[in-house]
Amino acid sequence: MDATVAPSDIRYPTDLSLLNQSREILETAIDELWPHTERKGHKTPYNRKKARKAYLKIAKSKKYKKSALRSAIGYQLECIHSAFPRVEKLLAEAGEDKLSSWIKKRLATIRKVYEQQKLMYDTRSSKCDDRIVSLHQPHVRPIVRGKARSKYEFGQKLHLSVVDGYTFIETQSWNNFNEGNELQELANRYRERFGYYPAAILADKIYQTRENRAFCKLNEIRLSGPPLGRPRKDQSEEVRMKQTYLDACDRNVVEGRNGNLKRRFGLDLITSVLDENAKTEAALQILAMNLLQRLRSLFAHFLRHFLFVPQKSLILIFQ
Repeated sequence: MDATVAPSDIRYPTDLSLLNQSREILETAIDELWPHTERKGHKTPYNRKKARKAYLKIAKSKKYKKSALRSAIGYQLECIHSAFPRVEKLLAEAGEDKLSSWIKKRLATIRKVYEQQKLMYDTRSSKCDDRIVSLHQPHVRPIVRGKARSKYEFGQKLHLSVVDGYTFIETQSWNNFNEGNELQELANRYRERFGYYPAAILADKIYQTRENRAFCKLNEIRLSGPPLGRPRKDQSEEVRMKQTYLDACDRNVVEGRNGNLKRRFGLDLITSVLDENAKTEAALQILAMNLLQRLRSLFAHFLRHFLFVPQKSLILIFQ
């Protein structure tokens, strides 16, 4: 068993770009509602060109100071804070039916983004709960991976298990979770499927906690990895190291499934926008890989069955 991330099709998020996009959507809402009102005063309580230039000054800079970035974020927050009352006032005058449906869906998300960014700006922090990284896909969350290629990935996290060459989705969530805490639940789920516990569970170090070791020992399950404490007297060090090495080799199956899913079946980029559609797309890709595995098994069985049949008999069968 192992966990992987299926990245969603979003641009790399930054605080400044999210705020700029939120401000532009609010301006679009004002432009749509403006013809249906009395048209008194200015459309926006701030200068749009100035707000746009303040964003581009940082976005187009190769190098900038943190103080300049903080100043730009603060200015965008002020613009959004002053634009919200104007949008609400125009909505009361013109009516919600004059506003596009896609903007209506974005307003609640923009308000949540503003609250999160304002909290991080005031506390000088870079973390918050349920952080939104995309206005078009507000369900997407940043997943900390710590890999050399990318420290963060933005998408759904999948906890997968491979049994006899077939891949099962154990957990599928947009929020980050510790897959090591699910070992006991997955072992019980395996027992419900097949009627007995597995003989061995091959997993990496994050699963090898004391609680999981005690659970596996109680149910006579061999958990991969070196055991804790001193080596047993009835088992030589060479035998133990050999078993650990074989388990690591066999565990590469799930790593190969993850790579195959991303390189061949499209799990490296989920293009669906809606929450359930994106989860279904990932599940269908795993289903396609399992179907290919089944075809390979049937083909191998066919070859084994006819391998010892004489050539004349094979010709008659195919005729």
